[in-house]
Amino acid sequence: MRLLSFRTAAGDSYGVATADGVVDLGRRLADRFPTLRALLEAGPAGLDAARAEQSADHALDAIRFLPVVPDAQKIIGIGLNYRSHVAESAGREPPPFPRVFSRWNDSVVGHGEALLRPVASEQFDYEGELALIIGKPGRHIAKQSAFEHIAGYACFTDGSLRDWQQHTTTSGKNFFRSGACGPWMVTADALPDPTALTLASRLNGKEVQHASTGDLIYDIPTLLAYISAITPLSAGDIIATGTPEGVGSRRTPPLWLKPGDVFEVEITGLGTLRNPVVAEEG
Repeated sequence: MRLLSFRTAAGDSYGVATADGVVDLGRRLADRFPTLRALLEAGPAGLDAARAEQSADHALDAIRFLPVVPDAQKIIGIGLNYRSHVAESAGREPPPFPRVFSRWNDSVVGHGEALLRPVASEQFDYEGELALIIGKPGRHIAKQSAFEHIAGYACFTDGSLRDWQQHTTTSGKNFFRSGACGPWMVTADALPDPTALTLASRLNGKEVQHASTGDLIYDIPTLLAYISAITPLSAGDIIATGTPEGVGSRRTPPLWLKPGDVFEVEITGLGTLRNPVVAEEG
């Protein structure tokens, strides 16, 4: 099942993407589950209610995509989590522990929405990533039960301002509308092995990243155990698991995102997240 959040002239909602269009669950289930996060918080009962609604209310091209979970309590990123990315980063060694950072909600847009190349920097880099969305809340999650806590998976663009990232990771990773998540999340039951997927990123149609999601240094169970030792994970929380080699800052000359570009992240079974790049107005 493909769950998404979206906007129409009637307002913000969420639903299921089907072959016929979008089932508007916000309209149908608002009394019980007003948002996608609320649906995920309800656990299996929420997902069962979503599956029971089948008739499309909107054409897919009649909606504006929002980030998959617009009101996620936490958006967590992982740095240097592919050996290939570590190798292209001169002088770097694999980190001894997962490198955890956070993103703010307003730094992320939905599928089809514009990424902003900010006024403050032209060193706007791309990172295509696999993201997971928490379903079952947890604290001190054991590795062997980690997948029980995952509601689904999505494509993620972790746009990074590399010069500001030298100030702090938080600075470089949280520019307004610099990242994206979508177009939807695919529920975990429809994606039994998230470690056997192909991730490909394209800039203006040319492939710039290509990897298997099985190449993570710290795998998904390790990430959930580590992060949940720091903070409780809640339904709707998003964890972006890291990017492989091919980022623009490690090329000669550097390949920065610029106004007029289109960046895409495609992952097996999850679809394609596509975003144009525009200049922020000063």
